[in-house]
Amino acid sequence: MKIVALAGGVGGAKLAHGLAQILPPEDLTVIVNTGDDFEHYGLYICPDLDTVCYTLAGLANPETGWGRANETWNAFQNAAKLGGPAWFNLGDQDLGTHLERTRRLKGGDRLSQITKDFCSAWNIKQTVLPMSDQPVRTIVDTDEGELAFQEYFVHRRCEPRVKGFRFEGADKAEPVPGAREAVRSADVVVLCPSNPWVSIDPILKIIPIDQKPVVAVSPIIGGQTVKGPAAKMYSELGIEPSALAVANQYRGLATGFVLDQIDSQLEESVRGLNMRTLVTNTMMQSHEDRKRLANEILAFIGSTP
Repeated sequence: MKIVALAGGVGGAKLAHGLAQILPPEDLTVIVNTGDDFEHYGLYICPDLDTVCYTLAGLANPETGWGRANETWNAFQNAAKLGGPAWFNLGDQDLGTHLERTRRLKGGDRLSQITKDFCSAWNIKQTVLPMSDQPVRTIVDTDEGELAFQEYFVHRRCEPRVKGFRFEGADKAEPVPGAREAVRSADVVVLCPSNPWVSIDPILKIIPIDQKPVVAVSPIIGGQTVKGPAAKMYSELGIEPSALAVANQYRGLATGFVLDQIDSQLEESVRGLNMRTLVTNTMMQSHEDRKRLANEILAFIGSTP
């Protein structure tokens, strides 16, 4: 069974890792959001892409889900002491990734080729693709004006009230080589439990998913997100945050929907959106949890009439 997983940061990375524990490497392609990429200290930073790669490689910080395990912060702390911006942490090992990526981008290499080479160096057997080689920037419209995503998310700690989103450059961006082909040959596309507004939607703006079974996993459990501002965004946009709200957002695209057992009372309403449902424990607190959930999703996919 060939699967294409669309992923943002920590939640998406965890499910991708669960799928990677089960599927043959050639049967899993992970397409990652790059709308939150930005430049910092003159370096090209790809937060979601790095989180997915570090997780698949077994290098991710188990406490935070992002960054590198056993990280040190000497370069960043010294730069901050000398007056550099201190709002976005860059670990010493992580810094090496950004330095080499930036060097190669300035030399004319494509982000997709650099990512392929990094995956090879980290012994990642699955295919990991950034959504586009062209820059796409998520801009958050707030009550304090438009903010670049990392400015909103990290520097401002999601405090400004959200009014909407736009994806600068999406109208000109093309999918990376191999992305369309991966979707075309996939049996199912899985929308990982990532933020629908700023992690999954940017990918869908670039890569069309037409006439393909799609299974979405809710990132909202009991009206709250495990990580990130998705629930806050729904509320500020006038939508009650819930698994049903996520299902409504994917209406017309998703043919199957996975929601947590805490939200089992919403199952019938989700089915009313013409989606098959799987109710299970969607929390991924351990590697075994990731594998279990991935197994259940694959069994759910395989049970399609």
